[in-house]
Amino acid sequence: MAATLTAGVSNLSSHFAPGRDAITITDAARSAMAELLGAEHPGEIAFGQNMTSLTFSMSRAIGHSWHEGDEVIVTTLDHDANVTPWVLAARDAGAVVRQVGVRDDGTLDLDDLDRSLSERTRLVAVTAASNALGTKVDVKEVTRRAHAAGALVFVDAVHSTPHRLLDVAEIGCDFLVCSAYKFFGPHTGVLYGRTDLLDRIDAYKVRPAPEEPPEKWETGTQSFESLAGVAAAVEYLANLAPVGTDRPRRSRLIAAYEWIGQHESDMARAFLDGIAAIDGAHLWGVDRIEDRVPTFAVTIDGVHPHVAATRLAEEGIFVWSGHYYALNIMDRFGLLETGGAVRVGFVHYNTLEEVARVLEGLADLTP
Repeated sequence: MAATLTAGVSNLSSHFAPGRDAITITDAARSAMAELLGAEHPGEIAFGQNMTSLTFSMSRAIGHSWHEGDEVIVTTLDHDANVTPWVLAARDAGAVVRQVGVRDDGTLDLDDLDRSLSERTRLVAVTAASNALGTKVDVKEVTRRAHAAGALVFVDAVHSTPHRLLDVAEIGCDFLVCSAYKFFGPHTGVLYGRTDLLDRIDAYKVRPAPEEPPEKWETGTQSFESLAGVAAAVEYLANLAPVGTDRPRRSRLIAAYEWIGQHESDMARAFLDGIAAIDGAHLWGVDRIEDRVPTFAVTIDGVHPHVAATRLAEEGIFVWSGHYYALNIMDRFGLLETGGAVRVGFVHYNTLEEVARVLEGLADLTP
């Protein structure tokens, strides 16, 4: 990103070098994200300010075709960025919103999804992994059931992307969004969409903007230095692979995520064992390694989450506290009224020693 700004870059143009550089940077970012997400080709990738902005844009465009009596499904597990945009689009169209619940262990209730689906369902918005509880969702199965009912599927993969390698072709979803800052890049939103849908749906855009996807979905000039950072972040992930750098990037990404998954599972197992042994500490969500990413919601008896986060920060342990915009799941477990929870998250660069340190810090908070 620094090199892009230092060298100088302009808006897209084939007439002069800085403009051609902007084109090259954009193409490279699309190709990198297509490989990371398993898209068929780079033209299925669009960029925006962030995931939330892209979702609001898509919900407005998709919802324009809805009618009174149509139905939209959201879930209790999702971040509000994959809930409210669809609720507002449904409100404007006179459509009905149905919310799929979760089981007591924080996993998505697929039986409730089946009860909610009908011939009136137009879209299902679902997360690939909860940013609050760490719960994984079988988005391929959700997509299968939604498509059987004739509905589109919009996947929020923001919290999933740093932990698991997704393949949109295998999942079969119609749209998927993620954020580069979650996978160690800049604050840039990424949208995958099926080519036919990106082409067919009318975008809210200015008149001179291209009529063809993906550019028609990119409102205004993009941050080219950020797009350079997006491509670099994907290459960083690929370089984590314990294989030679001469292999294709998608192959390296597959190998890298296999290593990431194993290392994160080891840390998750250590954390789950440790938190279960701390009296007064409570884990919210599923305790099965295979059903979660290493993100944990924890409460401590008698200690407000904000106080807990502050005290941990004083020890150099940085955690979140509150609801993290996951309002529905926090309300489901009655945590909104008591300040939410402490969110502890590990990624590939953390160590088992750091897991032990976090557990020690949490134990010190207990009465």
